[in-house]
Amino acid sequence: MRCQLAHFDSGRSKFEGARGIPQLYNYYIELEQLNAHWQKLETKEPTIIEEPDFESKAQVAKDLFAGTMGGIAQVLVGQPFDCVKVRLQSAPEGTYSGALDVIKQLIKKEGFAGFYKGTLTPLVGVGACVSVQFSVNEFMKRYYDQKLNGRPLSLLQFFNCGAVAGFANGFLTSPIEHIRIRLQTQATGNEMFHGPIDCFKKIYQIDGLRGIYKGLGPTLARESVGLGIYFATYEALIAEDLKKHPGLSRADIKPWKLCLYGGLSGYTLWISIYPVDVIKSKLQTDALKGAKYSSSFSVVKDIFRKQGIKGFYKGFLPTILRAAPANGATFAVFEITMRLLDGST
Repeated sequence: MRCQLAHFDSGRSKFEGARGIPQLYNYYIELEQLNAHWQKLETKEPTIIEEPDFESKAQVAKDLFAGTMGGIAQVLVGQPFDCVKVRLQSAPEGTYSGALDVIKQLIKKEGFAGFYKGTLTPLVGVGACVSVQFSVNEFMKRYYDQKLNGRPLSLLQFFNCGAVAGFANGFLTSPIEHIRIRLQTQATGNEMFHGPIDCFKKIYQIDGLRGIYKGLGPTLARESVGLGIYFATYEALIAEDLKKHPGLSRADIKPWKLCLYGGLSGYTLWISIYPVDVIKSKLQTDALKGAKYSSSFSVVKDIFRKQGIKGFYKGFLPTILRAAPANGATFAVFEITMRLLDGST
């Protein structure tokens, strides 16, 4: 190829007058362009693909531990509200007249301990789930920070961080929530399951891994969209606070403000995805044998036919009442734990 190009280059003057011979002239021009392109490729430096800095194992361990502490706080504060919500969502029509009726019947039949029924599963499980949520979210924030060379992340980028965290967390939280809901909704004195391990075994015996992961689709949708909005809202509130107080750092924000911002973020989370949560709960409380629902779509059709739009917001009141204290505690405990681990408190 090089010899041919050199030959044509040396004969350039002969071809200058060859415009009357279009085919030969065009062939010469194409070879000139090919030669220029070849030289450009030879001199071009190889592309270097930068890998994200995966940070130290110590940093990841801090994120996981702080997230676990936040998750435990969320369960201890939010479990009674969650118990009422799940019973309203999953009970047959007419079982309860509202959230207050659930509370009255729970106290009457099971005492105050009924509000913490099945708590062991969420205490361990939610701690693990929240640790995944926060650690993946923090990793994604560091990834973006590296790519942006320290420039502030946009609201969309914060949403992306939360959405990735939510998607990753969905595969962990789906079976945990399934087992928790089964334990929360079984009638006292007629228990089918004797604890989370027994519940796992029986579901697996009946329907295998597919049964354990029942409701995975709506769970992934809820977690991805919901946590994207959740973390983006929180980061926007933190950024606005720091903007109003120049010179202060994130570590200087008072705990009560962390609770407030976390609570507001909890509101945006549940307002945005509540109907999806209802669909998930219906699937996960369906009969193990002779199931009523074959898919999320069949749940949607059944709810809409029987209750209309309001059916997708059953149990919304206790959920919203839970959102502020539970999520406020989650973020505050996470941030304070991180400060203690970093030695900034």
